[in-house]
Amino acid sequence: MTSPAAQHVHSLLASYPDFPQPGIMFSDLNPVFANAAAFRTIVDELVEGYHGRFDAVAGIEARGFLLAAAVGYAADVAVLAVRKGGKLPGTVLTEEYDLEYGSARLELEVGQLPAGSRVLVLDDVLATGGTVAATSRLIERAGYTLAGVGVVVELTGLAGRSRLGDTTVHAVVSI
Repeated sequence: MTSPAAQHVHSLLASYPDFPQPGIMFSDLNPVFANAAAFRTIVDELVEGYHGRFDAVAGIEARGFLLAAAVGYAADVAVLAVRKGGKLPGTVLTEEYDLEYGSARLELEVGQLPAGSRVLVLDDVLATGGTVAATSRLIERAGYTLAGVGVVVELTGLAGRSRLGDTTVHAVVSI
């Protein structure tokens, strides 16, 4: 049985071939996020899927921020921002990673939560897994416990889940 959130995603998800470069099929969740009912069902599903198992959420720049803010509010937990390199002040941890079409680095400010806090990582799409794997390493290096990963869309053909070991991953939709 398909969840209400999955039904919304299937009906609203836009796809753009050859973006940002030839050979890439870009799945655009902006139409999904722009629909209030769809966004609410996604947030509700992510909160319920990990109910009672996280103390904070970490959103990966940029669309992960939208999910983390909403899930953090709905679950009444702290929100962490995992930013692209060079965007955070103070003491930060850095992780380099490969994308399906390049490489980049992510950063997390240290000392934002008590040691051992259970952090749920949220992002819009799980593709090759590089971004989520780098974020997971940042969470653990910061002294927190990875509670799991939640995404709206998992692109199963790119095998990103395989880069996450035994981490629990909840995808609203797998395509």
